[in-house]
Amino acid sequence: MKRLVVVLLFLGALGGAAVLFGPQLQTHLAPYLSAQKQAAGAPRASEEKSKAVAPAVSVVKVVPAEFTETVAVSGSLVPRDEILVAPEVEGFRVLELMVDEGDRVKKGDVLATLVQESLDAQLAQNDAALARAKAAISQTESQIVEAEARVKEAEASFQRAKPLAKSGYLSESTYDQREAASKAANAQLVAARDGLKLAQAELAQVQAQRRELAWRRANTQVTAPADGLVSRRTARIGAVASGAAEPMFHIVARGEVELDAEIIETEINKVEAGQKARIDAAGAGRVVGTVRLVSPEIDKTTRLGRVRIFLGDDPSLRIGSFARGVIDTASGYGLAVPASAVVFDADGAFVQVLKDDRVMSRKITTGLLSGGLVEVREGLVQGEVVVARAGTFLRDGDLVRPVFPDAKISEAK
Repeated sequence: MKRLVVVLLFLGALGGAAVLFGPQLQTHLAPYLSAQKQAAGAPRASEEKSKAVAPAVSVVKVVPAEFTETVAVSGSLVPRDEILVAPEVEGFRVLELMVDEGDRVKKGDVLATLVQESLDAQLAQNDAALARAKAAISQTESQIVEAEARVKEAEASFQRAKPLAKSGYLSESTYDQREAASKAANAQLVAARDGLKLAQAELAQVQAQRRELAWRRANTQVTAPADGLVSRRTARIGAVASGAAEPMFHIVARGEVELDAEIIETEINKVEAGQKARIDAAGAGRVVGTVRLVSPEIDKTTRLGRVRIFLGDDPSLRIGSFARGVIDTASGYGLAVPASAVVFDADGAFVQVLKDDRVMSRKITTGLLSGGLVEVREGLVQGEVVVARAGTFLRDGDLVRPVFPDAKISEAK
């Protein structure tokens, strides 16, 4: 180095001489000028050589992006409300079926008809019993009128006997007979009135039996309790209807379907009723739904929670089909980096930033995660360059060759 300084001073002193002596002096100084050029270009060449041998690293710029955080769910399609239709009356055979699986019904529509002949015969017998009860009431009322007349006559005869018995014109035996006749007439009136009550009770009983028979006969027609879609029919013509057996029909109320989905316990706290969901159902494609219910219980065996996602009345959705999708739990707008660029350790999250092509670790605060991108809320500014895959083999201070996604990597030679 000292030699180089001496040479440079010597060349400066001879600058004017170079003009006087011309080409001869240039010829003698040529070796020294060449050494000067080599010494000046040495640091730049060394730096270019270092960059040439530095490893190529994929990098990305910090840019703003929209975030929609989602939670994955999967499960089966089930009815929003399922109606089980069973016969109201038992012991009657199925005579006719009016609907089949897949049919849409309205409230009150007849689904099936049971045999009615035995009930018709019982109703005819009830008509006869009703007529007898009414006749018994009429007869008892006539007996009451007759008994009242006898009571009036016997009472009048007894009243006339009282003064005669006191004056001695009427024997005691005759008086006793008239008194007894009055009491007997009153007793007969009471009995006639009690008979009327009994006849009226029998009439009420017959009328109650008739109402029951009429109800049973009306319910030999099995009807739909609400609008909906018949999803299953177990009734068969000739089979005996029974409330203890399997329901005759399964109806999806209003045709509304929802997804009974499972979700891992660490994600279920992010889900709330009313959030939107995008569901892919087998054979139906993409369907948009709404979270209707979040179960408060976690299965202790599977560690999964359950949510109900309402999908509505869609003919392409079939009960029991498998479906999966995502629930949008949060959204926002901020700076984004790839998830692979973020490394987590005991101190939190950090990325590897490039400054003058050298690696430098920087702690960040993360936010939402969406589509392979992580929201950075603190620690970076827009336009900074970070290593796309951090935490592999790079350390702080390493010199690298940054390669952006749209650039081609060329190996140094």
